[in-house]
Amino acid sequence: MTINQNEFVNRLKTEWKRLWRERVDDKVRAEGIAIQDYTPLFIDKGTVIHATRDFKALNFKEILEQHKVLNAERYIPPAPHVGGWTKFVKSNITNGKLKKKTLAEGYLEEKTEKQQLKKGGRGWLHK
Repeated sequence: MTINQNEFVNRLKTEWKRLWRERVDDKVRAEGIAIQDYTPLFIDKGTVIHATRDFKALNFKEILEQHKVLNAERYIPPAPHVGGWTKFVKSNITNGKLKKKTLAEGYLEEKTEKQQLKKGGRGWLHK
């Protein structure tokens, strides 16, 4: 059952990617519109899939739940605020500190003193 379910979810993912890749962007109304029927995703031609105001965004997890896929959370990456591998590495392995590598660790750039400004910074005086 899980092999068939994995294949089914992969087909849904490809349809989902194709939906977002082939949408028509209406720049006047600031909307993204589906150009075809995507029956596995329950989206008809002409459906607004992305808008800037007063719009409930499409959710792939809800589509999986409509198809009654078991453990739908497993097929969706976590939200950015929850974190993923990168957050795990930063918080547990590197202790949240990024270490900068220098080309030559012992090299320090020579500090040069600034030259005195000509005429106190007023520029050249022409007489």
